[in-house]
Amino acid sequence: MTRFPASLHPGDTIGVTAPSAGAVGAGMDRIRFCIDWLREQGYEVVVGDCLEGSGVTSAPVEQRAAELTSMLCDPAIRCVLPPWGGETAIDVVDLLDWDALAAAEPTWMVGYSDLSTLLLPITTRLDWATIHGDNLADTPYRPPAGLLSWLELASSPGPHLQRDSGKVTTWGDFATEPHAVEWRGVGEGSWRLHGADSLSASGRLIGGCVETVGHLAGTAYGDVAAFGQRHADDGLIVYLEACEDAAYSVCRHLHTMRLAGWFEHANAILIGRTRAPDSNGMTQDEAVLDALGRLDLPIVFDLEIGHVGPHLPLVNGALATVTVDGDNHTLSQELR
Repeated sequence: MTRFPASLHPGDTIGVTAPSAGAVGAGMDRIRFCIDWLREQGYEVVVGDCLEGSGVTSAPVEQRAAELTSMLCDPAIRCVLPPWGGETAIDVVDLLDWDALAAAEPTWMVGYSDLSTLLLPITTRLDWATIHGDNLADTPYRPPAGLLSWLELASSPGPHLQRDSGKVTTWGDFATEPHAVEWRGVGEGSWRLHGADSLSASGRLIGGCVETVGHLAGTAYGDVAAFGQRHADDGLIVYLEACEDAAYSVCRHLHTMRLAGWFEHANAILIGRTRAPDSNGMTQDEAVLDALGRLDLPIVFDLEIGHVGPHLPLVNGALATVTVDGDNHTLSQELR
């Protein structure tokens, strides 16, 4: 059974730590603005020691693991919100105190990109719900019509209904727009359904960034097959998005996940919109279909769930229903 953290409301405390990359320069200016923005919304904010830094990570791995464990186990902290992802959060997963976490009440953890490397095992090992949504640096951006902020999802059990925004956006430049709160529109886009004329499928959400969670497949920290078995009555909706790897690499990751049983209990697959490059002779769509097309599962492409804005936040472990029928493109989530 999924364990959902208590609803998050103004007055609650949010912990800020960087278990992967730290902040420096214009990036740090943006993070300071976002911390002030949270406080203006009424939240208390506690900032950890692992935040600043210009290297690959914000601090030595033992320190990052200890600070993240401490924040997640602290009953006074209701949510942990890192500044952004990075490159090597995989070095933290086996150093978290999993016994202490298992004994604690669940705490929200929010983010995407390299943070998927941590959200996934927190959900699959502990059955804690986690939120694949805006990092701290993105949280002040106002969602376009049809989408919700992760703060709205964390505030009540729902159901939370979101729909295809039709928007393609990008971020402001931290150096020139450190206080940006509006997504910058760059085009239009829409969800695309493959493998069926229409779709209405339900299941427990689980997934993340292909380039990071793909390396967890087949390990104790990415056992989606076991998670699916525990939730076999509901089945799964597996969502994935690619950041920057070329199509050949994404294809190999997806095959690895397939061989590790990620889709054995899936009722549908959601694929995020991407700007990752094609490979010579293979597009990103073809990479997905090469690995997953043989599964005879409906696949929805081009959702707003990754490195192309805006963001449609997803709660790992939530019971979701995705509908694609003509112009009706919706996703509902219930935190139960």
